[in-house]
Amino acid sequence: MFNFFKGKRKEKKDQLPSLSDLNNQPLQEGDLVLSLRYDLGKCRLIVQNESYAYESLDSGETVSWVKMIDAATENQKVKKIIPGQEGEGEDKQESKPEENEMVKDQ
Repeated sequence: MFNFFKGKRKEKKDQLPSLSDLNNQPLQEGDLVLSLRYDLGKCRLIVQNESYAYESLDSGETVSWVKMIDAATENQKVKKIIPGQEGEGEDKQESKPEENEMVKDQ
């Protein structure tokens, strides 16, 4: 009669959701992350049974992405591990004492 239910149906089952870590960095399959729940440690984001899951590199345990949602931000309760950025924080800390020494000399 009014054709309310005869429109095109969207098939969302074929598409995986877009995931972000606590710092709003996008996550993709194969990314290494640090899990902040379930004592998983370092994990790899994998696709399992047409859904995302986190596989622990230490124990081999897998946890669904749904269990890792942060209720406050709706992001994943993980931090993405970016190769090459782990040492940058140390360099910044070392430069600060040099600035303090210059102030003392004056």
